[in-house]
Amino acid sequence: MLVTLPPSPPLTWSPARPEDGPALAELRATVLRPSLERLGRYDDVRVRERFLSGFAPERTQVLRGPAGPVGSLALRPAPDGVWLEHFYLDVPVQGRGVGTAALSAVTRAADASGTTVRLDVLQRSDARRLYERHGFVLDHEDPVDVFLVRAPRP
Repeated sequence: MLVTLPPSPPLTWSPARPEDGPALAELRATVLRPSLERLGRYDDVRVRERFLSGFAPERTQVLRGPAGPVGSLALRPAPDGVWLEHFYLDVPVQGRGVGTAALSAVTRAADASGTTVRLDVLQRSDARRLYERHGFVLDHEDPVDVFLVRAPRP
């Protein structure tokens, strides 16, 4: 599924490069830390290693600011649609409509191509509300993650 993400000047989305991995792993650690700490699951090393072990630049977009990466979003093909992964925005970027615009672009592209989108979000994460506003519904959950799905709309 091809998605063109909208710019939010002075921020721009562009394809990830392999050398973006460490900066995006750092971003993940920063953004997820409060949620992981609430769950008693924060590990300073594992949070970065987990990102780097699955980082695929060819399916990742990076939100770049004047000082470097401030966001990411990846779409992983699956037999029944796509998985939205690694959707992180640095704290100063949150609440400015950037995430809403990016998620809207993803759901519009999914609707246009008839693609189901799946994702998982940490239990008690504030991001769940954003996903639910965009039509994602509960698929299943476990003690750590909530798995959401959004069927394409006509």
